[in-house]
Order: sequence, then structure tokens, then C-alpha cells
Amino acid sequence: MRSANITRKTRETDIVLSVGLDGTGKAEISTGVGFFDHMLELLTVHSRMDIRLVCKGDLQVDAHHTVEDVGIALGDCVKEALGDKRGIARFADRLVPMDEVAAQVAIDFSGRPCLIFEETLTGKVGNFDMELVEEFLRAFTTHAGCNLYVRLLRKGNRHHMAEAVFKALALCVRDAVKVVSDTIPSSKGLLE
Repeated sequence: MRSANITRKTRETDIVLSVGLDGTGKAEISTGVGFFDHMLELLTVHSRMDIRLVCKGDLQVDAHHTVEDVGIALGDCVKEALGDKRGIARFADRLVPMDEVAAQVAIDFSGRPCLIFEETLTGKVGNFDMELVEEFLRAFTTHAGCNLYVRLLRKGNRHHMAEAVFKALALCVRDAVKVVSDTIPSSKGLLE
């Protein structure tokens, strides 16, 4: 099983995370941010990764450090679990409807980080600032070493927008990390 474990401790967060890429979608997640836990559970279930995560963050400030640092740790774990990326599909794209909303996501585990997020999400879902969706995606992209393109084809309910993005990301990750050959998927012969 392709897997990785990380313990990351700063003055803002204390994270213990394990990721299994070839899992069944088992989620054990506790960040103290209920809506974020829900989004991470969706990511876990639909990517079919197994994720065990405990994050204790400075929530008395707000959820920013928790969300960003979980993105960093998750990106690091996925990158480590992929190793030299031998045999992976590498690319994926998905379109996910969520009631009145639709999100389109494309990913390339190229080794080069780039996030294109064509939306500015504002407002709140409960106590969760919607702008943190982009913060999570940026941290994940940078640390996983992937190109990630996110577009909302139709906006609507904030909860639905975030859910559609996380589900589309999950399906892209599932498709892109799938082993489909025994070669490194690059004309260069390596992906860094």
C-alpha cells in the first residue's frame, strides 16, 4: 500500500496525519472545525484514500492556520506516498454537480505546483470562512507538487459550492494516482 505519515507541530497547529492512497475511503478526522471535517470526509470517501487526521490548532484565533496547515500536511503525505510516481495515470479531470452548483477540477501530479482557482469565495458556512477553501487548495497544491485547476461552472449555496469542489478534487486525486502502467508518465523519464 502506498502510504505516508506526518507529524507536524508549530506554534499554531499540532498535526498527526496518515494517508493510504490505496484505501477504501476510511476517514478518521478531527480538526475542531466541523465544516472542514465534513469537507475532508468527503475528500476521503470519494478519493478512496484512507485518512487519519488529528489537528489541534489555535482556533481561538480562527480556523485559518488549521485549514492551511492541514493542506500542507496532506500535500506532503500524498507526495511522499506517490514516491517516484511510477505507473500513475498522473492527469485527471472531473465535473461534479451538487444540486444547483457545478464544479470542474483538473489535476496533474507533475511535480510543479500551480493553483488556478477562478473564483473568489466569500461569506461563511456556519463559522467557516469560505475563503479558506482556496487557502486549503493552495497549501495542498504547493506541497503535493501538482497543477490544480478549479472552476465553478455555476454558483449557488455556499455549502454546495465547497462540497462540489471537494468532491471533484477527490475524484481527480483517485483517478490521477491510480496505477495504470509500470512506467513513469513523462517524456522526460521522471517527475520532480
